[in-house]
Amino acid sequence: MVDRPFISLLTDFGSRDPSAGIMRAVILGIAPGANVVDISHEVAKYRVRDGALLLWCAAPYLPVGSHVAVVDPGVGTERRPIAVRVHRGDVLIGPDNGLLLPAAERLGGIIDARLLTSTAHRLPIVSSSFHGRDIFAPAAAHLATGVPLAALGPELPIDGLTRLPWPGPAVGPGELAATILYVDTFGNLKLGAETSHLRAALGELGWGTRLRLSWPGPPGAVVAPWCETFGRVATGMPLVYEDSYGRLCVAVNQGDAARLLGLAEDDRLTIRVAAAGS
Repeated sequence: MVDRPFISLLTDFGSRDPSAGIMRAVILGIAPGANVVDISHEVAKYRVRDGALLLWCAAPYLPVGSHVAVVDPGVGTERRPIAVRVHRGDVLIGPDNGLLLPAAERLGGIIDARLLTSTAHRLPIVSSSFHGRDIFAPAAAHLATGVPLAALGPELPIDGLTRLPWPGPAVGPGELAATILYVDTFGNLKLGAETSHLRAALGELGWGTRLRLSWPGPPGAVVAPWCETFGRVATGMPLVYEDSYGRLCVAVNQGDAARLLGLAEDDRLTIRVAAAGS
């Protein structure tokens, strides 16, 4: 049970500049009782898809509340500032550039979308380059004080919201193809596929089943076991595992899979059960 209204923040602002702290201060100036939690301010600059993935990962573990996400290379242009309510009861606030939608869908889907136009629920002066401070943070703070979502602006058609190009998996008999969506700070490769896709392609796999991962470019392939955790392989050896969010990942135990395998975001892997003796 959360007694104080909950607001989360996720941005690509970094910790060197004051932007993230200013957003927190604006929220607390309007809603001093709010509980404000930072998911991350270290999203790679301008990488909307990275921000969307991190918000997707975090969303189920956040208390119901307002979640502000700002990775916004189109700030000040015709892109729309929006707030969307989801079935779980949360409101997600940010730019209409696809950033919010994967998390919104994970929280049950959108039931109401609003264009943030109300001058009473933003700062008196709105800059062309810091809508996180001037529009998004105030919107979340006013919701925390009990302002209804409908007061923030007119309704938008849900099917007209911007969606990200989000490469999905290709499930075939005996093989799964998936794109690397994200490389985390350990060098682990998060794929655009979940364990259910692996099972659909390859059937039920026992722990230790050897998988062959292949991709264009050198070295082109590696054999790695399907494991429940890193320590099931020797230090420096690769593995395929399900991460703590249910997503398929490739890692190297106590190593950097991206560097050692020469792989990066947007590379596409094909996964098959390794032939005997390979």
